Amino acid sequence: MDNTHLTHITAPEGVTPGVGYTHVVTGSGRLVAVSGQVALDANGHVVGAGDAAAQARQVFENLRRCLAAAGASFDDVVKLTYYVTDIAHLPAVRTVRDAYIDSEHLPASSAVQVAALFRPELLLEIEAFALVPEAAR
Repeated sequence: MDNTHLTHITAPEGVTPGVGYTHVVTGSGRLVAVSGQVALDANGHVVGAGDAAAQARQVFENLRRCLAAAGASFDDVVKLTYYVTDIAHLPAVRTVRDAYIDSEHLPASSAVQVAALFRPELLLEIEAFALVPEAAR
């Protein structure tokens, strides 16, 4: 794991430390923006209908593939935004996230409960921003 090009500031002065995220991540490099990923497999079929953990596993696999296509990995992620149809899904999503992202260097994050996603079977969508060292391609 090499994310030495990033600085994680978990508790800026005067700000309560976050649980399960970092308040500020800064660094230098090439920006990679990954559109919101949902639990669709390579054929466009929903994976894990009604199961937040199963959907989260598919979403994080989709994110991993998208990051890799840009020469990035989860080590380079500086920001995740979670859109969930029920905030009660967050513990399951975080458990899956922890299998992909080092808990010592969590990205900045936002979580938003939404009324619906573009298909009724989908429970969550996650987008990512990463900074890749310039030498990495």
